[in-house]
Amino acid sequence: MVSRRNTVVLVNTNRMRPVVAPIGLDYLGTSLREHGYRVALLDLAVEDDASGSVEDRVRETDPLAVGVTIRNTDDCYFASRDFFLPEIKRIVDSVKRSSNVPIVLGGCAFSIMPVPVLEYCRCELGVRGDGEIAFVRLLDALRQGADFTRVPGLIYRTKEGWHINPHAYAPVDRLPLQKRATVNSARYFTEGGMGNIETKRGCDRRCIYCADPVAKGRVVRTRIPQSVAEEIERLLDDGVDVLHTCDSEFNLPIDHATAVCDEIIRRKLGSKVRWYAYMAPKPFTEPFVSLLKRAGCAGINFGVDSGNDTMLQVLGRDFTVQDVVDAARLCRAYNITFMFDLLIGGPGETERTAADTINLMRRVEPDRVGTAIGIRVYPETALARIVQSEGSHDQNRNLHGAVSDNPHFLKPIFYLSADLGEDPIRLVSELVGNDERFFIPVPDTGQTNYNYNDNEILVEAIKNGYRGAFWDILRRLPRA
Repeated sequence: MVSRRNTVVLVNTNRMRPVVAPIGLDYLGTSLREHGYRVALLDLAVEDDASGSVEDRVRETDPLAVGVTIRNTDDCYFASRDFFLPEIKRIVDSVKRSSNVPIVLGGCAFSIMPVPVLEYCRCELGVRGDGEIAFVRLLDALRQGADFTRVPGLIYRTKEGWHINPHAYAPVDRLPLQKRATVNSARYFTEGGMGNIETKRGCDRRCIYCADPVAKGRVVRTRIPQSVAEEIERLLDDGVDVLHTCDSEFNLPIDHATAVCDEIIRRKLGSKVRWYAYMAPKPFTEPFVSLLKRAGCAGINFGVDSGNDTMLQVLGRDFTVQDVVDAARLCRAYNITFMFDLLIGGPGETERTAADTINLMRRVEPDRVGTAIGIRVYPETALARIVQSEGSHDQNRNLHGAVSDNPHFLKPIFYLSADLGEDPIRLVSELVGNDERFFIPVPDTGQTNYNYNDNEILVEAIKNGYRGAFWDILRRLPRA
């Protein structure tokens, strides 16, 4: 049966605070409109009554389908292990109560473990990976009453079980110009302290723990620099003049990052926008850093992970301790604020390797150091395979969190090397001492203001006018 309905409800389920603009839904909204669909956004990050809002909006809209994005299954933080899927399932259940239209799950976290999430939420359809093409094809088939089972990236249930179609990653250089008209960017800037933009998708690195290649593919797909700059101009028109890139690592590949900076400079945007990025310590050359400065780069978060060469190799990183030292030197030379993010507790981590890492950080003096103790285990990663090779989760001294009845790592589960001793948090705290540049868990509680889930310190700071990357806002706050 052919349906005359052409409206789609998109639901943002991410209720973490400070709020983060759902860039995937914004990009998807552009693609849907380009193909003739009307988009109704239900943004639960900024709407109060989750269940009531869902039921009312779906009934009023009478859509062809409802797309539900899942950005995070949990807060990825060892101390709290806050699991978000129960709340997301309640949202999905609200949709079911209000309509019998197809519910399609998607988003970054969904793409990492799609079948377990579908089973948990008791849904029948999902799109893994990019949605701009796949979701449109699914809607076209639903609207025409046609067969949808060959849609790329589609996951659906049959009598025989789950069927997972091969990925078909979108050629991002040929997607429509992003109009950023679905999400209220100005409101997110006011309540979240920064906007966001994507210059590429996918990651070809081999870090053993990272789920980005699982969710976005192992081939780097770059956007045309001119379209990136035009999107920045659109955001500036909305009053959004502080941005954070959503790329895995902006400087990989460095020739594309260079071209993006060149285009920003050519349009004289470097003096109008401040932007932050995730980057790798290598490649990171002096000409490139000079270009970053001229293009308006205000801060860099380097995924350093460790200050020990052996641990860097174990974690699958392709740089060395010397590269970390050199990156710090160049940032200092060009007065670019920078942070080093650490992951302590991987396979083979010991008290000595942890001490090497903390001592290196104190020596090179980044503006801030994010200190994560314990590494979230995700399916389809090398770390997941290591965990499986170590036998029963229940008996594994390196595992913490949901170690029982969690074979697909759906619930928060963390790897923390038992060779760090009985109290790794206290160990790291003692190594750091009174160095205020470190964001570290507090012994006995494990809490820290570096957890961005319901961080009232950040929420209040942004309300008072602070703008920028969350770590840089925390850096600039006056000490109590």
